[in-house]
Amino acid sequence: MGRIKQSVCWWCFARRGIQPERLIKEAAAIGFASIEMAPQQYWDAIREQGLRIAIIVGHRSLTDGLNRRENHSRIEEELLANMELAVKYDIPSLICFSGNRRGLSDEQGIENTVEGLQRVVKAAEEKGINLCIELLNSKVDHPDYQCDRTWWGVEVCKRVNSPRVKLLYDIYHMQIMEGDLIRTIT
Repeated sequence: MGRIKQSVCWWCFARRGIQPERLIKEAAAIGFASIEMAPQQYWDAIREQGLRIAIIVGHRSLTDGLNRRENHSRIEEELLANMELAVKYDIPSLICFSGNRRGLSDEQGIENTVEGLQRVVKAAEEKGINLCIELLNSKVDHPDYQCDRTWWGVEVCKRVNSPRVKLLYDIYHMQIMEGDLIRTIT
């Protein structure tokens, strides 16, 4: 497949009735480098086919995320446990979610998200695991999601100030929210 290391996102195919074993074998045969967000029960099978697991969901839930302090203890526990699994299975990254706004200002959401990430960033640095906060659209698929614009996610990363905290920049979602992707990311 050339120099680009392409990956298959599990849920895009699993929901279409494709048998998991077939998905894994076909991904390897085609030449994909990895599979994203596969259920843990398939991790050994993925690795047996010579594929990596590129990223997994680091914590529940997309709507109840890091932007709420009351979620921090639960998320810290989940992220630390998933970091251990990530080390064991050579998974480089965990997805993190801001959560829905529910009336929270952007500034307060950023502050809370930064505080939540700071609780686990040292462990991520020590283990070499990336914490990737995902940008999602709030116009179509995820109404009220807070990390829905590039600047918001970038600000979180700047304030945490760790090489292990990154953005998961999904062009589908950001095209819906911002359009003009090239000017946004350059």
